[in-house]
Amino acid sequence: MSGGIEDNLAAGSHGRQRTGNGGVLARLGLDRPELRAWALYDWAISGMQAVILASVFQIYFTSVAAAGRGPNAGLQAWSNVNTVGAILVAVLAPVLGAMADYAAAKKRFTAVFMLVGVIGIGGMFFIQRGDLTLAVATYLLALVGSTASLTFYESLLPHIAEPDELDRVSTGGYALGYLGGGLLLALNLAWIQQPQWFGLPSGPGLTPEQATLPTRLAFVSVAVWWLAFSIPLFMRVREPVRRLEADEVPGARTVRVAFTRLGETVRELRGYKQAFLMLLAFMIYNDGIQTIIKMAAAYGAEIGIETGALIGAILIVQFVGVPFAFLFGALAGWIGAKRAIFLGLLVYTGISVLGYFMRTATHFLMLALLVGMVQGGTQALSRSMFASMVPPHKSGEFFGFYSVFEKFASIFGPLFFSLTIALTGSSRAAILSVIFFFVVGAALLAKVDVEEGQRVAREAERETRRIA
Repeated sequence: MSGGIEDNLAAGSHGRQRTGNGGVLARLGLDRPELRAWALYDWAISGMQAVILASVFQIYFTSVAAAGRGPNAGLQAWSNVNTVGAILVAVLAPVLGAMADYAAAKKRFTAVFMLVGVIGIGGMFFIQRGDLTLAVATYLLALVGSTASLTFYESLLPHIAEPDELDRVSTGGYALGYLGGGLLLALNLAWIQQPQWFGLPSGPGLTPEQATLPTRLAFVSVAVWWLAFSIPLFMRVREPVRRLEADEVPGARTVRVAFTRLGETVRELRGYKQAFLMLLAFMIYNDGIQTIIKMAAAYGAEIGIETGALIGAILIVQFVGVPFAFLFGALAGWIGAKRAIFLGLLVYTGISVLGYFMRTATHFLMLALLVGMVQGGTQALSRSMFASMVPPHKSGEFFGFYSVFEKFASIFGPLFFSLTIALTGSSRAAILSVIFFFVVGAALLAKVDVEEGQRVAREAERETRRIA
C-alpha cells in the first residue's frame, strides 16, 4: 500500500506529523496507532522466541526428539541446527532486503516469512520420541521464518519513528514482546504441568503420544499466536514509498536491481564507517547474548536443573524484561544509548561468571533475573542506535546486513559452545568462554562515534530527496 502516512513522509522523516496522545504512551514510545501496531509484532513473534527458541521446544528437542542418541547428542544437535539456520538467513537477508527496498515490499516479505515460520512451528505438533530429523526440519523453517521476518519488520522502524523516538519505540516493542511471550509461556506451562485442568490426558499409564500432547499443543498455540497478533502490523502500518536511485528506472527486474543495489551497499558501507563499526561490535557482543539465549535452557538441563525450574526461569526473564526494557529506553535518554549498552554488557559478563559456578535451581533463577534486567534493553538499543545511523530509503538493505551480522553472531557462539563441549567434555567451560564476546564487542563499541554516523545518514537522505 502507499499514500497516507507515506505520502506525508515523501520528503523524509522530519515531515511526519505527530498526532499521538502524548503523556505516558509518548514516554513509552507507543503514542501513535502505527507505532503500537508496529510494536505489537514483537508481541506476536515473542511466542516463537520464548516458547520455541528459549525454553519448551529447546528442552523437548534435547530430551524427546534426540532421545536415545547418547550423552550430549541433543545439545550438540541443537547447537548445529542453530548454526545452519543462521547461515541460511545470513545468505538470504541482504539480497531480500535490497529487493524489499526496490519493490516497496517490506510488509509483504515480513508476511511471507511469518507464514514460513508459522508452518514450521505448526509441524512441531507431529514430533515424537526419537524424531530428530523432523525436529530439525521444522525448527529450521521456524528459525528462518522468524529471523527473516524480523529483518523486514525492523527495517520499518526508521520510517515510522522520528529520530528522537527511535530508542523509546524500539524498547517499547521489546517490552511488549516480553509481556506477550511471558503470558503465552505461562499458559503453556500451566497446561504442560497441570494438563487435567484443561481436559488433557494426565496421570499414569499414558501412551507416548498422550504424554507429549500438552507440549505439542503448546507449539500449535505459538503458531496461532504469531499469526493472529501479526494482523495489526499489516492493517495499520503503511508500506514505505519506493525511492529509486539516480541510475534506476521504473519497471526494471527486481532481482537484477536487488543484486546491483546489494553491490552498491557493500561499497557504500565504507562511507558509513560508524554504522559499519557498530555492526562489527554488535556482531561480536550479540554473539554472547544469543549464545546465552539459545543455550541456557539446554545447559541447565544438562547440569541437572529440573524442567519446571528451567521454564520458570524463562518466565522470570519475560516478565522482568517488561519494565526493564522501558527503563533502558528512559536510561538511553539520560546517558545515551551507547552507555546504556555498555551497562548491559557489564551485567552479561557477570552472568557468564555466575553461570560457571551455578549448581542449583535457585542459582538458575537468580541468573534469569539478571538476564531479564538487561537482555531486552541491550538488544533494543542496539537496533535503534543502528537505525539512527542509516538512511531510511535504504533501510531494508542496511537491516539486511544488520541481520547478516546478527546471524553470524548466532553462528559462532553456538558453534563455539558445541566445539568446547567436544574438546573438553564440559559445558561449564563453554559458558565461561562467552565473556570473550562481551569484552571484545564492548571494545569495538567504544570506538563508534554515534553523532558522526547520524550526520552522515542525514546527509545521504537529503541528497536522495534532492535527486528525487
